[in-house]
Amino acid sequence: MAKAKSYYFCRECGYQSSSWLGRCPECGKFGTFEEEVVKSEKGQAAVAKGVGGAVPQLIDEVSYSAQTRQSTHCDELDRVLGGGLVPGSLVLLGGEPGIGKSTLLLQAALAAKGRKVLYVSGEESPQQIKMRADRLAQSESQLYVLSETVTQPVFDHIDSLKPDLLIVDSIQTITTGELDSPAGSVSQIRQCTSDFQHYAKTSGTPVILVGHITKDGTLAGPKVMEHIVDVVLQFEGDRNYGFRILRAQKNRFGSTSEIGIFEMHSGGLREVANPSEYLLSQRDETLSGSAVAATLEGARPLFIEVQSLVSSAVYGTPQRNANGFDTRRMNMLLAILEKRCGFKLGAKDVFLNIAGGLRAVDPAIDLAVAAAILSSNVDIALSPRVLFAAELGLSGEVRPVSRIDVRVAEAARLGFERIFVSKYSLRDIDRRHRIEVVPVSVIEEAFRALFA
Repeated sequence: MAKAKSYYFCRECGYQSSSWLGRCPECGKFGTFEEEVVKSEKGQAAVAKGVGGAVPQLIDEVSYSAQTRQSTHCDELDRVLGGGLVPGSLVLLGGEPGIGKSTLLLQAALAAKGRKVLYVSGEESPQQIKMRADRLAQSESQLYVLSETVTQPVFDHIDSLKPDLLIVDSIQTITTGELDSPAGSVSQIRQCTSDFQHYAKTSGTPVILVGHITKDGTLAGPKVMEHIVDVVLQFEGDRNYGFRILRAQKNRFGSTSEIGIFEMHSGGLREVANPSEYLLSQRDETLSGSAVAATLEGARPLFIEVQSLVSSAVYGTPQRNANGFDTRRMNMLLAILEKRCGFKLGAKDVFLNIAGGLRAVDPAIDLAVAAAILSSNVDIALSPRVLFAAELGLSGEVRPVSRIDVRVAEAARLGFERIFVSKYSLRDIDRRHRIEVVPVSVIEEAFRALFA
């Protein structure tokens, strides 16, 4: 029997040390080392067993064939993955508890008709999975469920079943008999992830792992886990709202700028093909402090509503609060408005909100934020048929944004009448669109055109 030894692992980066250290020499974090009991001899033997077989090759002599991606039968998920699952890929899906990670993967597994899917759950029993599957109202699938937390029995069932897709929910609950450390520890997560990576690469079967996240919003476990996998997906959204957003933080086979949007309802997650119509369906043109921004998420134009409230500071110190938008960028825009447009906002409370629980990072939202703040300050409502797509510079200039023609075309399709853009974007806009393009060069021009 192998002799057990204790090692200390950094829970941030997975650095291993034989003694406790106050500061990790790898990532520089303090107080992150935790003691774990491992069987080093057996683990080293397992590693040595897999060495050999590979030989160096000239790059010109390496041959490959274009692999056909496997569709998940979920258009939004396929969009984020880059067109579907690549054979032999290892995908990690993270998100907050209750956000819908298991529901999303169970829907994809049930929709994969004609393919064998093995759903390994370390958190739920087969009866609980069946209850959720009945709620999703999908059947006629070759979905096999397995409630197991040890990798050795899991791989035994995999060898006998030979699935076309493997889903593990979640990696923090899976352990390997080679280590004595508890489930969810740094060494267990790292070893189990490596085992599933080896299976995916040798068998050509795509594997999807579900990962927990910490209170800071990062994936639980060592950072090396994100380097092992091929794709890292983040499922996010406010549970008080129905919308969920799927983003790719890492993708070796596609772009990381695409997003997928879902809506949670009693029957599971529903794909939202045109989110702009949902986000703008309940606007009232008689209310001030509201403006529409034309953002871009990957190749998809997304129109969101920016809401602002400007009022006199009651307690002496003005409040600055932004929901779904960077507060520091909002303070910068307030300084631009005060310096370039002459609005005295230093003694007023300013509240900003992105409707629908979304979070906006596209700089093209700057002009819409400024317009919403000015609209609330002067208490004059903007037309709901007016759109904004431009970035603001520190000197008050209105700067162009990328792919403006795509934004203008989508705005015309949705029935908007005017769109405010930078004058330097005119050369990239097709004038055949049925929408009035208002070019502005500085923020003062946009203010005069809106509130003259």
